[in-house]
Amino acid sequence: MHAVGEGPRSINLVHYNYSEGSRLTPEEWRSVRGLLENTKRWSFPDDYDDSEQRGIEKRGFERGLLFTGGHGNPNGYQLEYRARIPWRPAPEETFVSLLTATLPIEYLEEHGPAHVRELALDMASKLLFASGHAGLALHLYQGLQVSDDAFRAEALRYPGIDLRAAWHHEKWMGHRVDGVHWLNFLGPPVLTQLGGATALRSRLHSTETTLVELAEDRAVVSLGERPDAGDLTTGKTLPTYRELAQVLEPWLEPLFLPRTTSIEQPRYTSLRFTEDEARRWWRRFLD
Repeated sequence: MHAVGEGPRSINLVHYNYSEGSRLTPEEWRSVRGLLENTKRWSFPDDYDDSEQRGIEKRGFERGLLFTGGHGNPNGYQLEYRARIPWRPAPEETFVSLLTATLPIEYLEEHGPAHVRELALDMASKLLFASGHAGLALHLYQGLQVSDDAFRAEALRYPGIDLRAAWHHEKWMGHRVDGVHWLNFLGPPVLTQLGGATALRSRLHSTETTLVELAEDRAVVSLGERPDAGDLTTGKTLPTYRELAQVLEPWLEPLFLPRTTSIEQPRYTSLRFTEDEARRWWRRFLD
């Protein structure tokens, strides 16, 4: 919020656990802080009453906050936090808490990639993350139509633009890594299994790649000074991204395809991909 400001041109609305949203006022900020700080009394779903427990199970996270530019104002600024459900006993499958921040491309153009990189590093320094990333991404505010073939072709053309947000499956990734991006934040257990930052650095040979060690056995791998969309039609396959993807392949999350309804044939994700299109994009840095 200090970086982007508060107001109608950036962020001025908050949603609690999928509520309709409230304008950010001093009173709402107190509610936000209370929701984040009050974790000792309520930690597990069975610590709530029955109705609240059902709400937690239905939405799929223990508590959540979504900051946006306001009703009907998709201006590209958004911050979302979703706390994983701390089941007891712990389930066999690992669930993760999520923090997602988006900026419009105009912010990158105005302030430059170095500023955005420092913002991402500053945010990451406050988190005991398992993994994370920053880079170019396509954020859809509504799903495509099956007939939007031209748009899908354009989306598949640029391997450096992340389409993963259209899958809506982040909570299932566990400790896996969700692909390769401009900035790649790695922590335990993946970085540990890779042999640590020094071992990972020895496997990356591109002159555009840099690795910086962070506190708490974590590191960030930067693929160039600025994010690159690439372009498959002109042969820009982003070899630096491909190198890191091949090193991380054993830890990359598997493909998960939420199906959408379609009269003619099965379609997947809000991009309405065919299964072949989805798999081709998923493995764009590996095949």
